[in-house]
Amino acid sequence: MLYTARAPQPSSELDYSLLWLVLGLLAIGLVMVYSASIAIAEAARYTGSNGEYYLIRQGVFIAIGLVAGAGAFLVPMRVWQQAAPYLFLVGLLLLLVVLIPGIGREVNGSRRWIPLGFANLQPSELMKLLAVLYAADYTFRKIELMQDFMRGFLPMAGVMMLVGSLLLLEPDFGAFVVIVSIAMGILFLGGLNWKVFAALAGVLLAGFALLIFTSEYRMQRILGFMDPFADPYGKGYQLSHALIAFGRGEWLGLGLGGSVEKLFYLPEAHTDFLLAVIAEEFGFVGVAIIIGLFAWLIVKAFLIGRRATELERYYNALVAQGIGVWIGVQALINMGVNVGLLPTKGLTLPFLSFGGSGIVANCLAIAVLLRVDWECRQMGRGKTF
Repeated sequence: MLYTARAPQPSSELDYSLLWLVLGLLAIGLVMVYSASIAIAEAARYTGSNGEYYLIRQGVFIAIGLVAGAGAFLVPMRVWQQAAPYLFLVGLLLLLVVLIPGIGREVNGSRRWIPLGFANLQPSELMKLLAVLYAADYTFRKIELMQDFMRGFLPMAGVMMLVGSLLLLEPDFGAFVVIVSIAMGILFLGGLNWKVFAALAGVLLAGFALLIFTSEYRMQRILGFMDPFADPYGKGYQLSHALIAFGRGEWLGLGLGGSVEKLFYLPEAHTDFLLAVIAEEFGFVGVAIIIGLFAWLIVKAFLIGRRATELERYYNALVAQGIGVWIGVQALINMGVNVGLLPTKGLTLPFLSFGGSGIVANCLAIAVLLRVDWECRQMGRGKTF
């Protein structure tokens, strides 16, 4: 059910506030990745004891993401829509390839990366964007069947089960949750019967619970999440140190570079637990600002979708809102993990955490979002695409 309230007429060719918002998040991420990783980089042999190792790589990833995003912005939305099923098939192929021994790279028991020499490609990150494009196209094509469980929902459910199976073989439970949330969110926004949606949400929650209870390592994460200080050197190690970081930061933090937890205490300080370092160095105020920036970004995505709906560009609207769902769900899960509201899960904070595939996928998503907005502005001036 697409939101159709009137939106104000745009006053310029491009939403520069959205562009600067994203550039600001990327810049904050670059600074904080450097702050969180400098000690690790100086101590690691593979970095050559270069403290700027992660800073340089993150800068390169951002540059690649911005160039790729600039190219993606030039692609009309009708082309994205036509290519969506084929791009989704490419994503499925990459999820298969990463599972092949000798091709997929295994780290800490998970096979999620395809080595490219200078970097590693993580197909699950790109699949999030491809899921948005495909789910929006599917919903647009089946818009008249969204009240029909058999013909409207089941085909998409089958596709998502296939994607989920491949992700769980890696395993990457976090990406699975995000992609299912994207698909369900777009189907709901496209008019899926709310009773069916509520029933399916219950089934999904039961399914997630089953996946957790039938997996030893997932159960250990749940137990560590419930009382991290009961086993601070074992199951609760990551979360206990993240919470210590938040406590040390208090209101205004210890200042940039002042974090102690990043000095080999907090694992994955520059990736999954970057928010904890921000909390320690900039306190409650710094974390509140980050939350505010993400809230602003998500609201803008839904406002762009609303404008597209007004102009009867329903595929564009679903893509914009799907991107908002993606960024919102992933950011919420990462923040929830950092503050101990959710079990530890390997999901990065969009635009901020270290990681090439994630940064590039985020930049591509924002480029598509800007394209949706730009086309709406052009149509408001009488131009068509």
